[in-house]
Amino acid sequence: MDQRRSAAEGDTLTHGRITDTAELTADDRFDDEDYPAYSMGTAAEMLGVTPTFLRALGAAHLIEPKRSSGGHRRYSRYQLRLAARARELVDQGTPVEAACRIIILEDQLAEALRINAAYERERAAGD
Repeated sequence: MDQRRSAAEGDTLTHGRITDTAELTADDRFDDEDYPAYSMGTAAEMLGVTPTFLRALGAAHLIEPKRSSGGHRRYSRYQLRLAARARELVDQGTPVEAACRIIILEDQLAEALRINAAYERERAAGD
């Protein structure tokens, strides 16, 4: 099941499948793009941004981190890639809100192209 949601609905982007993290093995967690493995401090350090920047991405509905049992934000690799793209756009002078909207539209376009390609393959196989 796909977790991506329309930006028009005001939801954040997520990637991949819905998984119960309690059922994942260590190997599954290493391979899972959506596993919330990174704390806010680690994510900010990896990206060269501040925690405030990551919170701004959440406020703009680009990414919504999972919460640990203690309530701390945890980010996935997929979310870090989105945040890195946002940083690129912001570094080029794009306002955060606009950068987030651009990334959401890029993601929606990629998904639409994937669906269209799958449809075309099915159609060609049926001919």
